[in-house]
Amino acid sequence: MKLLAGLCLPLLLAGHICLGNSDTTSPKKIIVDKKWAFEKTPIWSDEFNYTGQPDSTKWGYDIGGRGWGNHELQYYTDRGNATVENGLLRIVAKKETKENRNYTSARLITKGKGDFLYGRFEIRAKLPSGRGTWPAIWMLSTDWTYGGWPNSGEIDIMEHVGYDPGNVHVSTHTKAYYFKINTQKTSITKVDSIYSAFHTYRLDWTPATLRAYIDDKQVFEMKNEGAGFEVWPFDKRFHLLLNIAVGGDWGGKEGVDDAIFPATMLVDYVRVYRMIDQP
Repeated sequence: MKLLAGLCLPLLLAGHICLGNSDTTSPKKIIVDKKWAFEKTPIWSDEFNYTGQPDSTKWGYDIGGRGWGNHELQYYTDRGNATVENGLLRIVAKKETKENRNYTSARLITKGKGDFLYGRFEIRAKLPSGRGTWPAIWMLSTDWTYGGWPNSGEIDIMEHVGYDPGNVHVSTHTKAYYFKINTQKTSITKVDSIYSAFHTYRLDWTPATLRAYIDDKQVFEMKNEGAGFEVWPFDKRFHLLLNIAVGGDWGGKEGVDDAIFPATMLVDYVRVYRMIDQP
């Protein structure tokens, strides 16, 4: 997802892992990839083995219908559009009116309940289909150390727009690399059975690289160029977001098909693994 600057505020972690001269250009710092590994047991997870609302010790909500920087059409609620049953989280976008919006949906966040610096992030999900849907699994800065969006960074582990069936987008956005100046780092991968089967979306985040995988196949890599926060703001805490947007500048590029609603994203699990420090 793309976020308008100033919409988010900092908070704290539950289970936390864890410059220049007078010239206008500073020498790049050499970043060594130490081939970091990750622990085998999650340090934070939700297996959704319960019934009711998402676990409030792990998930909060972004709420409202202000367009979210992308002219999105939905109103995000805090309860009616996200439930857990039969071992799955269900995020549902609906055709219904709320606060002068014609659609509702949910945007779950781990901010203040799970904020992380480096690690492996693994989410198994099945996506909704249909023109106008825009499901996403992504990450934003928790503390906004480098300023508003995009300066403090965004990591899109999975985005899909319904008018482009089967294609999964993985992207990062920073001050130097972001979509409004057409410099974002991104990949597009065709995924079979994206609507009928679960697929595993993974991010491996270390001080040297961001690598993304779909079903254990690498589809994206961004390297730390050592050129400062404008290029690499990914040395601060981030949190996870899961949502379905409706319409918007990208998701609604070819309109919205009202016949597709309700549209549901199913999530089997979310797991976070600690990065193992290397000497």
